[in-house]
Amino acid sequence: MLLTFTFSLVGVWAARMAAHFFILKGLRAPRIAAQMSPESLGLSALPVYIPGPNGKTLFAWFVPAPGVSPAPAVLVMHGWGANASMMLPSVVPLSGAGFAVFVLDARCHGASGDEAFTSLPRFAQDIEAGLDWLAQQPQVDASRLAVIGHSVGAGAALLSATRRDDIRAVVSISAFAHPFEVMRRLLASHHIPYFGVGWYVMRYVQHVIGAKFDDIAPIRSIGQVRCPVLLVHGWDDDLVPFEDARRLSAAGLEGRVQLLPVAGRHDPSEALSAEPSELLLFLTEQLHVPVVPD
Repeated sequence: MLLTFTFSLVGVWAARMAAHFFILKGLRAPRIAAQMSPESLGLSALPVYIPGPNGKTLFAWFVPAPGVSPAPAVLVMHGWGANASMMLPSVVPLSGAGFAVFVLDARCHGASGDEAFTSLPRFAQDIEAGLDWLAQQPQVDASRLAVIGHSVGAGAALLSATRRDDIRAVVSISAFAHPFEVMRRLLASHHIPYFGVGWYVMRYVQHVIGAKFDDIAPIRSIGQVRCPVLLVHGWDDDLVPFEDARRLSAAGLEGRVQLLPVAGRHDPSEALSAEPSELLLFLTEQLHVPVVPD
């Protein structure tokens, strides 16, 4: 009897461990190699490796500002399953407007260090490690830092802006309102019912990342940010509905959040190319950079 009970416990434990393994494996971000280089865009960028959280190393490209230094700087963070190279098109107009630019690979992405998992809070930690590095560079004015983030990177930028005073502005591209809703859509796309299996997946994911979805949701963060925010969102976004941008805008503090609808879908290159002049105007106003005439 005791032996049967023991085997039953072992079986339950093994099934639970297997379930956890497959949950993490199924949610793991794909690691994609860099798709372009700064040189292909005519940029003189310095590849750098900086210390990141948990003893990991983060890879980035640093493009010093042309002209006078120390200059204001913009950290650019990609989204889930992407990498720094996919955000490089943003560097050309930013550099031309007089900003130093730091394009970062999050952990488990691009050429940065690996972890068992990554998450929105870990993206935020990586952003903050990048800001710490930037603030130490003689070419950078540490009092004039901004963050551009896409998708999960946008949610992470908003989370970082709730707990740091050195972020002067955030440009959020295609941010979702709440991770719970993202997970529900993901489960539905795999025909996994929420009640039962889906509920357990949600609970385990929150346990692993060490935070409740409600606590890290952009719709909560945006009401607590300490700087102005520009929400850029494509009308035809096929992954994050434009309605999420409306909800985020409504949840922000009055006078602190601007909404910029653009043509395009979820691809950051579409959003960045749609209205670069308005994005640059927002950043120059917040960082007090003279607007470069055409």
